Amino acid sequence: MFLIFGGAALLATVALYLRQAMLVAYLAIGAILGPWGLGLVSDADLISDIAQIGIIFLLFLLGLNLSPQKLIVLLRETTLVTVFCTLIFGGLAGGIALAFSFSVVDSLIIGVCASFSSTIVGLKLLPTTVLHHRRIGEVIISVLLLQDLIAIVALMVIQGHGGSGEALIFEILKGILALPLLGLVAWAGHQFIIFKLFEKYGRIQEYIFLISIGWCLSLAQLAVFAGLSYEIGAFVAGVAIATSPMALHISESLKPLRDFFLVLFFFALGAGFDMVAATGVILPAILIAATLLIIKPIVFRFLLVSQAESNKLAWETGVRLGQLSEFSLLIVFVARQNQIITPETFYIVQLATIITFIISVYWIVAKYPTPISVNDKLRRY
Repeated sequence: MFLIFGGAALLATVALYLRQAMLVAYLAIGAILGPWGLGLVSDADLISDIAQIGIIFLLFLLGLNLSPQKLIVLLRETTLVTVFCTLIFGGLAGGIALAFSFSVVDSLIIGVCASFSSTIVGLKLLPTTVLHHRRIGEVIISVLLLQDLIAIVALMVIQGHGGSGEALIFEILKGILALPLLGLVAWAGHQFIIFKLFEKYGRIQEYIFLISIGWCLSLAQLAVFAGLSYEIGAFVAGVAIATSPMALHISESLKPLRDFFLVLFFFALGAGFDMVAATGVILPAILIAATLLIIKPIVFRFLLVSQAESNKLAWETGVRLGQLSEFSLLIVFVARQNQIITPETFYIVQLATIITFIISVYWIVAKYPTPISVNDKLRRY
């Protein structure tokens, strides 16, 4: 913890002095101190596992700001946009992989990974005022949620690789049915347990803090048992209590805890990257990253404008969603464990994800309002 947070604080200070984004400093200190750098922090996998808690809290806080009725409207409005974007981005990245003589399966996995945008970057760099009260926040949230659901289906398919077709179909159908059942359990839990506890002990802030974390992690674990993901469970937990008078207080109190774990996430991402092993795939990774960074704003602008959104909102949405996703890393990790892809495919996705993270963060922080902007005029909380 000393090495991670001491090093991150030092490098973040340097980054701010140079008018750069702090998220990049977290990646850099991970690469410097991790097993492929100085080796002072040797267990990158353990850090990565701990860091996933930050993503869980991020989705929980996101859910706290969306009532169920509003969520349904948002998802209905952006479903077509998200599906078309998934096909276009996946097709482009997969085509580039095929051009570099990767197999059809490897190219398909690379295409799937390129279809998603980062929930962490997308939401972390949205000011709270934008997230709560402006249209662009609503559009970005709904697109990211649909992408997360598609990513979960992709993970189910990869994890079921090698089994019978009937077993795979059963797993996918189980996951699809599990979501509304999880929502029902969350609604009942809030109505008959959480709401009554808030009403009785709502004045004790420490208790509210404790029960909120317990509720979030309980639904996250239940979601995994049902064949979904921790992130989806945490989001459902947040939506279930979004109408509670305590929702705003909970949201504010959990933000420091979320940020603590997100520092670990970006550190683990930098620490887990082996630059020596990735040297053979630098060219295709750079080409995929550059293509997505350029094409995503154009495609989002075209599709969102066709859905009656403003040109400015559509372009900014594309810029804010211009990177690959943490789900991309998870998908290639699972595919590698199941021996579906080659090591080169694994490193291509890793390198392309890191490149898009770094450039996308620079672009967003330099051009648009964010909580971490070094420009006073663009800094919004």
